[in-house]
Amino acid sequence: MERIASFQVDHNKLVPGMYLSRRDGDVTTFDLRFKKPNTGDLLTNAEMHSVEHIIATLLRNSPQKDAVIYFGPMGCQTGFYFLFDSRLLTDQQAVELVKTVFAQGAVYDGEMPGKSPKECGNYVNLEVSLANAQCAFYSGVIADWTADKLAY
Repeated sequence: MERIASFQVDHNKLVPGMYLSRRDGDVTTFDLRFKKPNTGDLLTNAEMHSVEHIIATLLRNSPQKDAVIYFGPMGCQTGFYFLFDSRLLTDQQAVELVKTVFAQGAVYDGEMPGKSPKECGNYVNLEVSLANAQCAFYSGVIADWTADKLAY
């Protein structure tokens, strides 16, 4: 079997940042890496879930919402994938959008989006403060990121 692209990255050398994972036609996937893999220092389920709810909501309410295809967690618990329509956003515009929504997530003080049994199958492990802390951390990591820094 062919190895998928993300398994061809040397995870021993990967550090937190924002990376171009793949391009599939008009769909571009960014790897938003929060934690260094293979260290045991992973995002908790509650941290991942909380960031997912806040950032997905902010992305889908941004002026660029029509370009947003998907935002969600990596199974390895080291970060998130952001998929967007490259016909509507350049790589640099996508970088700026990610920087904007994570800065917003760091200071978000409203109700947790989707925190009810009707809206989410695991609504009990959602906390705004967990999302704030992880968004603030990642916002600092990518503060000076540009499209030129997207390579693994």
